[in-house]
Amino acid sequence: MKNILFSIILACVMNLNAKAQIIYHSADSFPLLGKINEATETRYERLPAYLKDVCRPPLWGLGKNTAGLALRFRSNSTTVAAQWTSLNNNAMNHQTATGTKGLDLYALVNNQWVFVNSGRPSGKENTAVIIANMQAQEREYMLYLSLYDGISELKIGVDSTAFIGQPRVDLPVRTKPVVCYGSSILQGGCATRPGMAHTNILERRFNREFINLGFSGNALLDLEIAELMSAVDASLFILDFVPNASVEQMNEKAIQFFRIIRDKHPDTPVLFVEDPVFTHTLFDERIAKEVENKNTAIRRIVNDLKANGEKNIELVPSHDMLGHDREATVDGIHFTDLGFIRFADLLMPSIESAIVTRMF
Repeated sequence: MKNILFSIILACVMNLNAKAQIIYHSADSFPLLGKINEATETRYERLPAYLKDVCRPPLWGLGKNTAGLALRFRSNSTTVAAQWTSLNNNAMNHQTATGTKGLDLYALVNNQWVFVNSGRPSGKENTAVIIANMQAQEREYMLYLSLYDGISELKIGVDSTAFIGQPRVDLPVRTKPVVCYGSSILQGGCATRPGMAHTNILERRFNREFINLGFSGNALLDLEIAELMSAVDASLFILDFVPNASVEQMNEKAIQFFRIIRDKHPDTPVLFVEDPVFTHTLFDERIAKEVENKNTAIRRIVNDLKANGEKNIELVPSHDMLGHDREATVDGIHFTDLGFIRFADLLMPSIESAIVTRMF
Protein backbone atom coordinates (compact mmCIF):
# COMPACT_ATOMS: atom_id res chain seq x y z
CA MET A 1 0.00 0.00 0.00
CA LYS A 2 2.81 2.38 0.93
CA ASN A 3 4.55 1.57 -2.33
CA ILE A 4 1.39 2.35 -4.31
CA LEU A 5 0.89 5.64 -2.45
CA PHE A 6 4.53 6.57 -3.01
CA SER A 7 4.19 5.82 -6.72
CA ILE A 8 1.11 7.99 -6.99
CA ILE A 9 2.82 10.89 -5.21
CA LEU A 10 5.93 10.47 -7.35
CA ALA A 11 3.84 10.47 -10.53
CA CYS A 12 2.06 13.65 -9.46
CA VAL A 13 5.35 15.37 -8.68
CA MET A 14 6.78 14.29 -12.04
CA ASN A 15 3.66 15.53 -13.80
CA LEU A 16 3.92 18.92 -12.07
CA ASN A 17 7.58 19.14 -13.00
CA ALA A 18 6.74 18.29 -16.60
CA LYS A 19 4.16 21.04 -16.70
CA ALA A 20 6.62 23.50 -15.20
CA GLN A 21 9.36 22.68 -17.69
CA ILE A 22 9.74 25.04 -20.66
CA ILE A 23 10.78 23.62 -24.01
CA TYR A 24 12.21 26.02 -26.60
CA HIS A 25 11.37 25.68 -30.29
CA SER A 26 13.08 27.38 -33.20
CA ALA A 27 10.96 30.23 -34.56
CA ASP A 28 12.31 29.80 -38.08
CA SER A 29 9.30 27.85 -39.35
CA PHE A 30 6.63 30.34 -38.23
CA PRO A 31 5.27 33.14 -40.44
CA LEU A 32 7.24 36.38 -40.23
CA LEU A 33 5.31 39.53 -41.07
CA GLY A 34 6.81 42.83 -42.19
CA LYS A 35 9.40 41.61 -44.71
CA ILE A 36 9.29 43.23 -48.11
CA ASN A 37 11.37 40.46 -49.66
CA GLU A 38 12.27 36.96 -48.45
CA ALA A 39 15.67 36.88 -50.17
CA THR A 40 17.57 38.34 -47.21
CA GLU A 41 21.01 37.28 -45.97
CA THR A 42 19.47 35.91 -42.78
CA ARG A 43 15.85 35.47 -41.82
CA TYR A 44 15.49 38.31 -39.34
CA GLU A 45 16.33 41.38 -41.39
CA ARG A 46 14.55 43.75 -43.76
CA LEU A 47 16.61 44.38 -46.89
CA PRO A 48 17.20 41.74 -49.60
CA ALA A 49 20.73 40.47 -50.03
CA TYR A 50 21.15 41.95 -53.52
CA LEU A 51 21.22 45.45 -52.00
CA LYS A 52 24.32 44.77 -49.91
CA ASP A 53 26.72 46.07 -52.54
CA VAL A 54 24.25 48.61 -53.94
CA CYS A 55 23.01 50.78 -51.10
CA ARG A 56 24.99 52.99 -48.73
CA PRO A 57 26.63 51.05 -45.84
CA PRO A 58 24.65 52.87 -43.07
CA LEU A 59 21.40 52.04 -44.86
CA TRP A 60 22.41 48.41 -45.26
CA GLY A 61 23.32 48.16 -41.58
CA LEU A 62 19.99 49.61 -40.47
CA GLY A 63 18.23 47.10 -42.69
CA LYS A 64 19.43 44.43 -40.28
CA ASN A 65 17.34 46.01 -37.50
CA THR A 66 14.08 44.08 -37.12
CA ALA A 67 11.72 47.07 -36.85
CA GLY A 68 8.20 46.09 -37.89
CA LEU A 69 8.91 42.36 -38.10
CA ALA A 70 6.45 40.16 -36.21
CA LEU A 71 6.28 36.40 -35.69
CA ARG A 72 2.92 34.58 -35.77
CA PHE A 73 2.26 31.31 -33.94
CA ARG A 74 -0.38 29.40 -31.97
CA SER A 75 -0.15 27.55 -28.66
CA ASN A 76 -2.17 26.26 -25.72
CA SER A 77 0.70 26.74 -23.30
CA THR A 78 0.20 28.23 -19.83
CA THR A 79 3.58 29.92 -20.29
CA VAL A 80 5.18 31.70 -23.23
CA ALA A 81 8.90 32.43 -23.11
CA ALA A 82 11.56 33.41 -25.60
CA GLN A 83 15.26 33.02 -26.17
CA TRP A 84 16.93 35.39 -28.60
CA THR A 85 20.37 36.62 -29.57
CA SER A 86 20.62 40.32 -30.29
CA LEU A 87 22.77 41.05 -33.29
CA ASN A 88 24.65 44.03 -31.87
CA ASN A 89 23.48 44.39 -28.26
CA ASN A 90 22.68 48.04 -28.98
CA ALA A 91 21.98 50.54 -26.21
CA MET A 92 20.78 54.13 -26.47
CA ASN A 93 20.46 56.82 -23.83
CA HIS A 94 16.98 57.92 -24.91
CA GLN A 95 15.18 54.61 -25.59
CA THR A 96 14.43 51.73 -23.26
CA ALA A 97 16.27 48.45 -23.70
CA THR A 98 12.88 46.79 -24.22
CA GLY A 99 12.17 49.06 -27.19
CA THR A 100 15.69 48.86 -28.57
CA LYS A 101 16.35 45.11 -28.38
CA GLY A 102 13.38 43.51 -26.62
CA LEU A 103 10.28 41.64 -27.76
CA ASP A 104 6.55 42.33 -27.44
CA LEU A 105 3.83 39.65 -27.26
CA TYR A 106 0.20 40.13 -28.31
CA ALA A 107 -2.72 37.67 -28.29
CA LEU A 108 -5.77 37.67 -30.55
CA VAL A 109 -8.96 38.21 -28.56
CA ASN A 110 -12.22 38.57 -30.53
CA ASN A 111 -10.19 39.41 -33.65
CA GLN A 112 -8.38 42.23 -31.83
CA TRP A 113 -4.74 42.15 -30.79
CA VAL A 114 -4.32 42.56 -27.02
CA PHE A 115 -0.99 43.25 -25.31
CA VAL A 116 0.22 40.31 -23.19
CA ASN A 117 3.67 41.33 -21.95
CA SER A 118 7.20 42.16 -23.07
CA GLY A 119 10.33 40.10 -23.32
CA ARG A 120 12.87 42.24 -21.53
CA PRO A 121 16.48 41.84 -22.68
CA SER A 122 19.44 41.28 -20.39
CA GLY A 123 22.25 41.58 -22.92
CA LYS A 124 23.27 39.96 -26.17
CA GLU A 125 22.00 36.52 -25.15
CA ASN A 126 18.50 36.69 -23.70
CA THR A 127 16.01 34.37 -22.04
CA ALA A 128 12.73 35.75 -20.75
CA VAL A 129 9.46 34.30 -19.51
CA ILE A 130 7.01 36.70 -21.13
CA ILE A 131 3.82 35.38 -19.51
CA ALA A 132 2.97 32.55 -17.10
CA ASN A 133 0.05 31.14 -15.11
CA MET A 134 -2.43 31.26 -17.98
CA GLN A 135 -5.24 28.82 -18.58
CA ALA A 136 -4.19 26.07 -20.97
CA GLN A 137 -6.30 27.18 -23.91
CA GLU A 138 -5.39 27.63 -27.54
CA ARG A 139 -4.46 31.20 -28.46
CA GLU A 140 -3.15 33.01 -31.52
CA TYR A 141 -0.03 35.07 -30.83
CA MET A 142 1.98 37.79 -32.55
CA LEU A 143 5.48 38.56 -31.30
CA TYR A 144 6.96 41.91 -32.36
CA LEU A 145 10.73 41.94 -32.74
CA SER A 146 13.26 44.56 -31.68
CA LEU A 147 13.12 48.08 -33.14
CA TYR A 148 16.76 49.20 -32.99
CA ASP A 149 18.74 45.98 -33.09
CA GLY A 150 18.77 42.79 -35.09
CA ILE A 151 18.13 39.21 -34.04
CA SER A 152 20.38 36.40 -35.16
CA GLU A 153 18.48 33.57 -33.45
CA LEU A 154 15.00 33.27 -31.97
CA LYS A 155 13.26 30.48 -30.08
CA ILE A 156 9.80 30.36 -28.50
CA GLY A 157 9.37 28.55 -25.20
CA VAL A 158 6.18 26.72 -24.17
CA ASP A 159 5.22 24.10 -21.60
CA SER A 160 6.62 20.66 -22.31
CA THR A 161 3.04 19.34 -22.27
CA ALA A 162 1.76 22.03 -24.67
CA PHE A 163 1.84 22.34 -28.44
CA ILE A 164 3.12 25.19 -30.56
CA GLY A 165 2.15 25.41 -34.20
CA GLN A 166 1.25 27.47 -37.22
CA PRO A 167 -1.47 30.10 -36.85
CA ARG A 168 -4.99 29.07 -37.88
CA VAL A 169 -6.19 32.65 -38.37
CA ASP A 170 -4.88 34.73 -41.26
CA LEU A 171 -4.56 37.97 -39.30
CA PRO A 172 -3.13 40.49 -39.85
CA VAL A 173 -4.15 40.10 -43.48
CA ARG A 174 -1.03 39.91 -45.62
CA THR A 175 -2.47 40.67 -49.05
CA LYS A 176 -2.11 44.30 -50.14
CA PRO A 177 0.17 45.41 -47.27
CA VAL A 178 0.80 49.04 -46.38
CA VAL A 179 4.41 49.91 -47.22
CA CYS A 180 6.01 52.71 -45.18
CA TYR A 181 9.31 54.52 -45.81
CA GLY A 182 10.87 56.98 -43.42
CA SER A 183 13.27 58.03 -40.70
CA SER A 184 14.13 57.07 -37.13
CA ILE A 185 10.60 57.98 -36.07
CA LEU A 186 9.13 55.50 -38.52
CA GLN A 187 11.66 52.91 -37.38
CA GLY A 188 10.19 53.29 -33.89
CA GLY A 189 12.41 55.75 -32.06
CA CYS A 190 11.80 55.98 -29.15
CA ALA A 191 8.91 53.63 -28.30
CA THR A 192 9.28 51.96 -24.92
CA ARG A 193 8.48 48.57 -26.45
CA PRO A 194 8.21 47.30 -30.04
CA GLY A 195 4.42 47.16 -30.17
CA MET A 196 4.18 50.91 -29.60
CA ALA A 197 5.86 51.97 -32.84
CA HIS A 198 3.10 53.60 -34.85
CA THR A 199 3.35 51.19 -37.80
CA ASN A 200 2.79 48.33 -35.36
CA ILE A 201 -0.09 50.18 -33.70
CA LEU A 202 -1.70 50.71 -37.10
CA GLU A 203 -1.06 47.11 -38.13
CA ARG A 204 -3.12 45.96 -35.15
CA ARG A 205 -5.86 48.55 -35.64
CA PHE A 206 -6.37 47.66 -39.29
CA ASN A 207 -5.44 43.98 -38.88
CA ARG A 208 -3.38 44.39 -42.04
CA GLU A 209 0.32 43.86 -42.56
CA PHE A 210 2.48 46.99 -42.46
CA ILE A 211 6.01 46.93 -43.84
CA ASN A 212 8.38 49.22 -41.96
CA LEU A 213 11.21 50.67 -44.04
CA GLY A 214 12.30 53.18 -41.42
CA PHE A 215 16.04 53.90 -41.43
CA SER A 216 17.29 56.05 -38.59
CA GLY A 217 18.90 59.21 -39.99
CA ASN A 218 18.97 57.66 -43.46
CA ALA A 219 15.65 58.33 -45.18
CA LEU A 220 17.59 60.22 -47.84
CA LEU A 221 15.49 59.20 -50.85
CA ASP A 222 17.80 56.40 -51.97
CA LEU A 223 16.28 55.35 -55.28
CA GLU A 224 17.03 51.67 -54.75
CA ILE A 225 14.55 51.75 -51.86
CA ALA A 226 11.90 53.16 -54.18
CA GLU A 227 12.63 50.30 -56.58
CA LEU A 228 12.27 47.82 -53.73
CA MET A 229 8.95 49.33 -52.65
CA SER A 230 7.64 49.36 -56.19
CA ALA A 231 7.89 45.55 -56.34
CA VAL A 232 5.13 45.21 -53.72
CA ASP A 233 1.44 44.95 -54.60
CA ALA A 234 0.55 47.38 -51.84
CA SER A 235 -2.77 48.88 -50.80
CA LEU A 236 -0.98 52.10 -49.85
CA PHE A 237 2.49 53.64 -49.86
CA ILE A 238 3.44 56.06 -47.06
CA LEU A 239 6.42 58.35 -47.72
CA ASP A 240 7.66 59.93 -44.48
CA PHE A 241 11.19 61.00 -45.40
CA VAL A 242 10.99 64.73 -44.58
CA PRO A 243 12.58 64.46 -41.08
CA ASN A 244 15.82 63.25 -42.70
CA ALA A 245 15.97 64.57 -46.25
CA SER A 246 17.21 68.10 -46.77
CA VAL A 247 15.36 70.62 -48.92
CA GLU A 248 18.03 70.12 -51.57
CA GLN A 249 17.63 66.34 -51.50
CA MET A 250 13.85 66.66 -51.76
CA ASN A 251 14.12 69.04 -54.69
CA GLU A 252 16.56 66.72 -56.41
CA LYS A 253 15.04 63.28 -55.79
CA ALA A 254 11.54 63.33 -54.23
CA ILE A 255 9.64 63.36 -57.53
CA GLN A 256 11.95 60.73 -59.04
CA PHE A 257 11.49 58.55 -55.93
CA PHE A 258 7.71 58.92 -56.23
CA ARG A 259 7.78 58.31 -59.99
CA ILE A 260 9.55 54.95 -59.60
CA ILE A 261 6.65 53.78 -57.42
CA ARG A 262 3.92 55.46 -59.43
CA ASP A 263 5.06 54.07 -62.79
CA LYS A 264 4.45 50.52 -61.51
CA HIS A 265 1.36 51.38 -59.46
CA PRO A 266 -0.56 54.07 -61.33
CA ASP A 267 -3.67 53.87 -59.13
CA THR A 268 -2.29 52.98 -55.68
CA PRO A 269 -2.70 55.79 -53.12
CA VAL A 270 0.45 57.48 -51.84
CA LEU A 271 0.56 59.47 -48.62
CA PHE A 272 3.30 62.03 -48.10
CA VAL A 273 3.83 63.13 -44.50
CA GLU A 274 5.13 66.50 -43.35
CA ASP A 275 8.00 67.00 -40.93
CA PRO A 276 6.71 66.93 -37.35
CA VAL A 277 6.51 70.28 -35.62
CA PHE A 278 8.97 69.11 -33.00
CA THR A 279 8.20 70.10 -29.44
CA HIS A 280 11.41 72.08 -28.94
CA THR A 281 10.81 74.32 -31.96
CA LEU A 282 9.16 76.72 -29.52
CA PHE A 283 12.67 77.45 -28.21
CA ASP A 284 15.17 76.25 -30.85
CA GLU A 285 14.89 78.82 -33.64
CA ARG A 286 17.23 76.98 -36.01
CA ILE A 287 15.17 73.78 -35.82
CA ALA A 288 11.94 75.78 -36.15
CA LYS A 289 13.22 77.37 -39.37
CA GLU A 290 14.43 74.03 -40.71
CA VAL A 291 11.02 72.41 -40.11
CA GLU A 292 9.29 75.37 -41.77
CA ASN A 293 11.56 75.19 -44.84
CA LYS A 294 11.19 71.44 -45.21
CA ASN A 295 7.42 71.54 -44.93
CA THR A 296 7.24 74.38 -47.44
CA ALA A 297 9.30 72.24 -49.82
CA ILE A 298 7.19 69.08 -49.47
CA ARG A 299 3.96 71.06 -49.88
CA ARG A 300 5.28 72.57 -53.10
CA ILE A 301 6.37 69.16 -54.40
CA VAL A 302 2.98 67.56 -53.70
CA ASN A 303 1.13 70.55 -55.15
CA ASP A 304 3.27 70.38 -58.31
CA LEU A 305 2.45 66.68 -58.67
CA LYS A 306 -1.26 67.41 -58.36
CA ALA A 307 -1.01 70.30 -60.81
CA ASN A 308 0.56 67.89 -63.29
CA GLY A 309 -2.42 65.56 -63.03
CA GLU A 310 -1.35 63.09 -60.35
CA LYS A 311 -4.29 61.42 -58.60
CA ASN A 312 -4.51 59.42 -55.38
CA ILE A 313 -1.85 61.40 -53.55
CA GLU A 314 -2.28 63.21 -50.27
CA LEU A 315 -0.09 65.24 -47.94
CA VAL A 316 -0.68 64.65 -44.23
CA PRO A 317 -0.03 67.91 -42.35
CA SER A 318 1.93 67.75 -39.12
CA HIS A 319 0.33 70.64 -37.23
CA ASP A 320 -1.72 68.34 -34.98
CA MET A 321 0.58 65.32 -35.14
CA LEU A 322 1.88 65.47 -31.57
CA GLY A 323 -0.91 67.39 -29.87
CA HIS A 324 -0.28 70.82 -28.44
CA ASP A 325 0.87 70.13 -24.88
CA ARG A 326 4.49 69.47 -26.02
CA GLU A 327 4.60 66.27 -23.94
CA ALA A 328 4.88 63.65 -26.69
CA THR A 329 8.64 63.31 -27.27
CA VAL A 330 11.56 62.03 -25.25
CA ASP A 331 14.14 64.50 -26.57
CA GLY A 332 12.15 67.13 -28.44
CA ILE A 333 12.27 65.01 -31.61
CA HIS A 334 11.73 61.28 -31.10
CA PHE A 335 8.29 60.16 -30.00
CA THR A 336 7.26 58.62 -26.72
CA ASP A 337 4.44 56.07 -26.71
CA LEU A 338 2.05 59.00 -26.33
CA GLY A 339 3.54 60.57 -29.44
CA PHE A 340 3.18 57.36 -31.41
CA ILE A 341 -0.46 56.95 -30.39
CA ARG A 342 -1.18 60.52 -31.48
CA PHE A 343 0.67 59.97 -34.75
CA ALA A 344 -1.30 56.78 -35.42
CA ASP A 345 -4.54 58.64 -34.64
CA LEU A 346 -3.58 61.35 -37.13
CA LEU A 347 -2.80 58.88 -39.91
CA MET A 348 -5.79 56.60 -39.40
CA PRO A 349 -8.44 58.52 -41.40
CA SER A 350 -6.13 58.95 -44.39
CA ILE A 351 -5.10 55.30 -44.32
CA GLU A 352 -8.67 54.10 -43.93
CA SER A 353 -9.94 56.13 -46.86
CA ALA A 354 -6.98 55.06 -48.99
CA ILE A 355 -7.12 51.31 -48.43
CA VAL A 356 -10.88 50.74 -48.17
CA THR A 357 -11.10 50.28 -51.94
CA ARG A 358 -7.66 48.64 -52.23
CA MET A 359 -8.15 45.68 -49.92
CA PHE A 360 -8.32 43.02 -52.61
